[in-house]
Amino acid sequence: MRVPRIYHPEPLQINTTISLCDDAANHVGRVLRMTAGQQLELFDGSNHIFNAEITEATKKNVFVRVLNSTLDDRESPLDIHLGQVMSRGEKMEFTIQKSVELGVNTITPLLSERCGVRLDGERLEKKLQQWQKIAIAACEQSGRNRIPVIRPVQSLEAWCAENDGAFKINLHPRASESINTLPADLKHVRLLIGPEGGLSADEIAMTANYQFTDILLGPRVLRTETTALTAITALQVRLGDLG
Repeated sequence: MRVPRIYHPEPLQINTTISLCDDAANHVGRVLRMTAGQQLELFDGSNHIFNAEITEATKKNVFVRVLNSTLDDRESPLDIHLGQVMSRGEKMEFTIQKSVELGVNTITPLLSERCGVRLDGERLEKKLQQWQKIAIAACEQSGRNRIPVIRPVQSLEAWCAENDGAFKINLHPRASESINTLPADLKHVRLLIGPEGGLSADEIAMTANYQFTDILLGPRVLRTETTALTAITALQVRLGDLG
């Protein structure tokens, strides 16, 4: 049986006994039905893994002893910040899950003219919490030991206007450049993925004003969730750690 990987939201220290958070305790105790003496692998976002042993497991709480730690860096040399216009239903969850598995570091949900999702207040806050949990679960599954950040929702223009030194990419069906023609020494990329209906003409013009480079992904029209994952994969092959 594979040793379960569990995220702990607080810094871990060797030779200490801790109580797992509620979600982790429920998964370990109720779903996996693990008991005292069994092993876990913990990570806290510090890029280390921690071997641990369950000391006590009840219906409500699971206590573990942290035994040792090892640096385990599985992060890509390419820092990708995904700006994804929010998509309906499970499509956004799918995009977040798979982009985390592919190595994205930061995800910002965006609002655009043709965005079909309208959330505000408490509903929006709950959705952001749900998306962050999906990112954590994707790290647990894929072996990543740093947790990507799901940022608060922004307008498309506010996100495009930010300048963090990253190379800005917008996918466009009539672009003359491709991912294969990007500079080979790029380390930071902002990747913009539009909504299911695409960006409007005014929005495309706006991205040019903020120094986005139009990139042609291929000859076929892809769905928004397919576009995101295809572009991330191509970037990781060209500039990151997929080969």
